[in-house]
Amino acid sequence: MEHNNVSPSIYSIMFKEYPDIVTVAQLQKMLHISRQLSYELINSGQIRAFKVGNSYRIPKIDVIDFVMKS
Repeated sequence: MEHNNVSPSIYSIMFKEYPDIVTVAQLQKMLHISRQLSYELINSGQIRAFKVGNSYRIPKIDVIDFVMKS
């Protein structure tokens, strides 16, 4: 997945208080959305995530890309 909408300056400004890889709970706080909507975005592929054990990890750049496209 390309991140054409995410420049280094945007990356350094948006969600700077969050780590480069976030959890579903952090995704909820970042976007002010429910847990259910978080999983819907992940399962539909709108936000890329990968599984570590039983939980998802989401690259922050993918959250920023989603926001920029929305």
